[in-house]
Amino acid sequence: MNVWLQIADTTGAVLVFIGAAICLLGVIGMLRLPDVLSRSHAATKPQSLGLLLVLAGVALRLRSGMDLATLALIGFFQLMTGPVAAHLVARSAYRTGQIDHGELLFDELDAQLTEER
Repeated sequence: MNVWLQIADTTGAVLVFIGAAICLLGVIGMLRLPDVLSRSHAATKPQSLGLLLVLAGVALRLRSGMDLATLALIGFFQLMTGPVAAHLVARSAYRTGQIDHGELLFDELDAQLTEER
């Protein structure tokens, strides 16, 4: 086996392991953090980074053009949909009154919602 292929396989395995560990930390954050905003933060940032690391690791192991294109699409759609979903969850939590307004440093959404009414 070529030495470079073995290095790529080992690096890919390490990236998959690190990505899975970061995803696990995001899940633990979702279970342990106290409110909706903190949980949505834990649900999006570590999950996106962890998934990108897993995809990079898998790409190093597969090395074919079609697989790399598919993995790139998965990463692209993860980066497109994750923040939007977290924003929608946080906004719906705000509108349903599940946010403690005393803990917010800035409340820009309050001015927007009062103008809509």
